[in-house]
Amino acid sequence: MTTVVFTHGTGVREPHLTTLLTRVTSGLTAVDPGAQLVAYRWGERHGATLAAGGASIPGPPGAGTGRDTGGLDDQVDEVAEWARLYDDPSAELVTAAAGASGRETPPGAAFPDERPRAVLREIAAQGEPGAGPLPAGLDEAAAELARTPLLGPAAASLDQETLAWVLARSLAASVIASGLAADSPVQSVGDLRDAAVSALAERLGAPPAGTGRGPLLRMAGRPLVRIGSRYAVRRRRALTDAAHPAAGDILKYLARGEAMRQGLRDLVATLEPPVVLLGHSLGGIISLDTLISGPLPGVELLVTVGSQGPFLYETGALPSLEHPDPLPAHVPPWLNLHDRRDLLGYAAEPLFPGRAQDIATDSRQPFPVAHSAYWTDPAVYRAIGERLP
Repeated sequence: MTTVVFTHGTGVREPHLTTLLTRVTSGLTAVDPGAQLVAYRWGERHGATLAAGGASIPGPPGAGTGRDTGGLDDQVDEVAEWARLYDDPSAELVTAAAGASGRETPPGAAFPDERPRAVLREIAAQGEPGAGPLPAGLDEAAAELARTPLLGPAAASLDQETLAWVLARSLAASVIASGLAADSPVQSVGDLRDAAVSALAERLGAPPAGTGRGPLLRMAGRPLVRIGSRYAVRRRRALTDAAHPAAGDILKYLARGEAMRQGLRDLVATLEPPVVLLGHSLGGIISLDTLISGPLPGVELLVTVGSQGPFLYETGALPSLEHPDPLPAHVPPWLNLHDRRDLLGYAAEPLFPGRAQDIATDSRQPFPVAHSAYWTDPAVYRAIGERLP
């Protein structure tokens, strides 16, 4: 009788672990009724915890000060609004375009988007000196914005001043987002960004910054894209409580993983061969690392599912083996399954030709659902069942 030792992934704790084990047991039984599943419950003993009760988590803005936090909350919202624009620089334009009334332009009158398109083309050709703090790429961003079909309906629904600010923010967000995508190590602070936006808005038709409008002018330059950041900040402790097991498990394993590996060795030593190690996500890393670090008598097959082991090896972060060192001879045959849409699943065969076999599955689920959908996919169990000793 084959014993399959299942090593779970990051953040898995009860009662979810029992649910997962029940599902895996059912799937294995369908392909091999004689297989016995044994769980390595490393999370209960070795998993990450907030040992000091979350003392490292800062409180929300103004907590414990007795001060009015309205201003700080506004700053938090503003930062989140800009983050939304960096993700989609056209977000405000889309909203404005959706609100267009569809009114017709009188005969002989200029279309409302004619002047802003012309100015954008000038910026694309000549630049804007006042926008100097922005990273490179303003010319390309202005040329693209001048071509967008969103500009017409947005111009029809906004007054000239508001449109100028919307376009200025879109330009700034597009340039900054391009720098982020290129991994630029230097980015402007908020004050420099705001100065660039003001210069661009003035060029596009907004009143000059020196008109004495003060806070009103600053508000005009602030995005109006709301994404609930204030809630996230105030709920940071609860969000950390929910997220820390998964992130913490990975960090703890990479820093102090020997206890987890030794626990797996001790469990395998109590089992009759043949034994198969089946690991999901971080569980696959633990299984692979344990096998590489020394022979495990009786283990005849390694199965990793949605695992980052190959990626850690290639990047030099796998604790037991440094690229390009080969797998030790004592590591048994290795079956590595990864879903085509699972961004946390990696290929092993290109790195270990002749020693590892990859099988790409397709749960037809997007990420991150795909990372947890393996255990309801019959193809996963068929692949494992065909190779069980």
